[in-house]
Amino acid sequence: MKFKFTLVAVAISVLTACGTVQNTAQHNRDEGQADNKLTLDVALQAKARKIHQNAIVLDTHNDFSVANFSEEKNYTMRLKSQVNLPKMDEGGLDVSWLIVYTGQGELNQDGFNNAYKKAMEKFDAIHRLTNEIAPDKIELALSSNDVRRIIKSGKKVAMIGVENGYPIGTDISNVKKFYDLGARYMSIAHNGHSQLSDSNTGDKDQNWLHNGLSDLGLEVIAEMNKWGIMIDISHPSKAANMQMMKLSKAPVIASHSASRAMYDHSRNLDDEELFALKANNGVVQAVAFRSYINGEKNKKYSDARSSVYKKHADKIGFTILSWNARKVMPEEELKQYYKVLDGISHSAKAELDKLAVQAPQVNVGDFVDHIDYMVNLIGVDHVGISSDFDGGGGVKGWNDASETFNVTLELVKRGYSEADINKMWSGNLLRVLDDVQAVAKNIQQSAML
Repeated sequence: MKFKFTLVAVAISVLTACGTVQNTAQHNRDEGQADNKLTLDVALQAKARKIHQNAIVLDTHNDFSVANFSEEKNYTMRLKSQVNLPKMDEGGLDVSWLIVYTGQGELNQDGFNNAYKKAMEKFDAIHRLTNEIAPDKIELALSSNDVRRIIKSGKKVAMIGVENGYPIGTDISNVKKFYDLGARYMSIAHNGHSQLSDSNTGDKDQNWLHNGLSDLGLEVIAEMNKWGIMIDISHPSKAANMQMMKLSKAPVIASHSASRAMYDHSRNLDDEELFALKANNGVVQAVAFRSYINGEKNKKYSDARSSVYKKHADKIGFTILSWNARKVMPEEELKQYYKVLDGISHSAKAELDKLAVQAPQVNVGDFVDHIDYMVNLIGVDHVGISSDFDGGGGVKGWNDASETFNVTLELVKRGYSEADINKMWSGNLLRVLDDVQAVAKNIQQSAML
């Protein structure tokens, strides 16, 4: 028995030793694979970081509040806003197109006058930032040469886009006035039909005012060509967009739109519009807006998050307000509101973290899926990047300017070259701006003959 036991013990020892060797070998293989992955990840990060640092990183659509452009509260501070100078520095965002936005109102003189006043307040705020508040940190650019010069000087770049031609009213001379104030692109409608064009919002019930562009809208398109303002097709109706691309003597842009084939939303461009954009030699700036990227996924997460917030708000008798309700609150009340909301967010953090598994957010990967689709459809020379920050935009991973590098990282992961990434971040958009300004120069010279 003793002999048998010894043989068994030896056998067990041998098997154990073999198992240990096998386990050790497997462990070493696992560690080796992990080390290789880590090395690849580090190398990929370094490659992406270098590309990002060398690129002119430009975002074509950033809304803003005039309240954030005062001596006491401004973009030199790391405010709650998704875009400000500290966050631009952190994320390597070089150029911010600040938006002169006016909501759609009544189509009468009182409505036009009110809209014009609001537009002027926005223009004034941008000039105040670049001329008085932080001229040593950010400068207004009017051309692609300005962009390169300002970046070379070490400053950030501001550019101006007009969202909604409504404040033009019926006075076409306002097109030149907006150009002189620095506007370098303009959409002629927003959410609601303007005096110039139908809006994409008519798609819901097929209720149209002009069946595309109005007669005044046709004049405005010609005037924008004349002075060198890029035509933005992001908010008008499809019929209006197709008309504009056919009539314009210069390339157009979609300053913040995604692919309608990828997600069926009237704010996105369908394949026919994208092909027309390519034929026009324009560029679509893919937008990181959750409900345009994947509305169902966004709603599932949003509903779950709202339920969590409401539960915690109810405990302290607090009412969570809509986005529109917050926009009209006095500044001090809004400040106190967000202070309480931040506390609720902190107390709900553990539950919110669980939502990442139960109802994941629309993220950078989902956003770049739209870029992939449009690049494959119309070519990399016609696709750019935008966020719509501070206007509802942002996705998980790129939810403010400080996270801008994550977009470059995702593009590198998908195999885009440095040249292609440079085109999408700024090259394509600045090429269109150059073309538009060259066309304007020719039109003006012809008019003088």
